[in-house]
Amino acid sequence: MANSNRNMRIQRKELFRNKMHALGQVMLLLMMALLPLALTAQNVKMTRAEYVEMYKEIAVREMIDFSIPASITLAQGIIESGSGNSRLAREGNNHFGIKCHVGWEGKSMLLDDDAANECFRVYANAEESYKDHSFFLSQRSRYAFLFELPITDYKGWAHGLKKAGYATNPKYAGMLIKIIEELELYKYDLLDKDALARQKRPDEIPSADQRKYEAFGVGKNNRKVLTNNERKFIFARKGDDFYKIAADFNIYNYQVWKYNDLTKNDKIKEGDMVYLQRKKSKATTPYHYVKQGETMRTISQLYGIRLNKLYRKNRMEPGTEPRTGQMLWLQDKKPRK
Repeated sequence: MANSNRNMRIQRKELFRNKMHALGQVMLLLMMALLPLALTAQNVKMTRAEYVEMYKEIAVREMIDFSIPASITLAQGIIESGSGNSRLAREGNNHFGIKCHVGWEGKSMLLDDDAANECFRVYANAEESYKDHSFFLSQRSRYAFLFELPITDYKGWAHGLKKAGYATNPKYAGMLIKIIEELELYKYDLLDKDALARQKRPDEIPSADQRKYEAFGVGKNNRKVLTNNERKFIFARKGDDFYKIAADFNIYNYQVWKYNDLTKNDKIKEGDMVYLQRKKSKATTPYHYVKQGETMRTISQLYGIRLNKLYRKNRMEPGTEPRTGQMLWLQDKKPRK
């Protein structure tokens, strides 16, 4: 009886092994059949026309928000991403080759470019990359002159980008123009100018004042983040308060008013500089001559320096205000008389 049971167990084990072997053979054959299809799919590349069809609506929306010709954006995307086929575009959704730069806290990937293992930004999707590209151009002073050109002047933009140093290739402007004309991308620039003006949001219209700050990136709800004195900040939107800003940047309410030398009872106005990090103890500039209407707090915001540090450096009592024309010390402590 014992031998009979043992033989039955052996037979069941052998049957199980045979079934698993047969299943393994089936899986192997299936993988071999699918492998050529997978390799073929990997080798299929997007054409320029397909790239335009996929991203033209995003480019037009960015033109509405930032006044950058959609034709220029699309042509740059085609060049920088290889029509969406580059590794950076496929794996990192980075269509414009924007590098990490100091302070980038998002995901990144390392690729060889001008040097080995350079850091490039990684985005959740292509639209984030397009927004960051718009922000990159609109918030840097070297590109400011381009925004004086008509939205339909793609040739002026192409030559201007090369002049401003966007690319090192001496043929860059010609490459852009050729792509725009071959694919007739200029037709996407022919949008009613009044429609452009109506659809812009106040905080997305880059003023001359905003362009003196370094662009950092785009946050939640399309919040444009800049840096001043190596500290991140935003320009407040209409209707902003401590709670809304805190929610958009995943910080506490008290941090917003504390970082900006305010109290919880203070109000934020549209256009105010609102820091998202604790300001520094000194500025990058040694002195400031007080202009009419300026206060110690507005000056501390202007230079990204903590208000209490500004008072201490100038040996002033907290709550007092400087006189117009007074020289304030921003780095070292004011000498005693």
